[in-house]
Amino acid sequence: MIHIKKYKKFQPNSDWKEVYNKLERNFNFSDFKQALKFINEISIICEAENHHPEINWVYNKISLKLSTHDAGDIITEKDIKLAKLIDECY
Repeated sequence: MIHIKKYKKFQPNSDWKEVYNKLERNFNFSDFKQALKFINEISIICEAENHHPEINWVYNKISLKLSTHDAGDIITEKDIKLAKLIDECY
């Protein structure tokens, strides 16, 4: 299991947090359209990486959770890589 301190080593200013073996981050947007644009942008990355987050989306607020199901629902390097790529879209 990767603890948040180890993840912070890769991303010192990251807003991702480790909660119950998942990386989680909340995103806020000015409106629904901007949130939709973000979802569409990260969907391309997620498909390319063949790694998909849990998404909770309400109007202009999005919450993402990352873990690797094949590894037993724990945080792996795949999650750290995807988190970094998602950060680049925000």
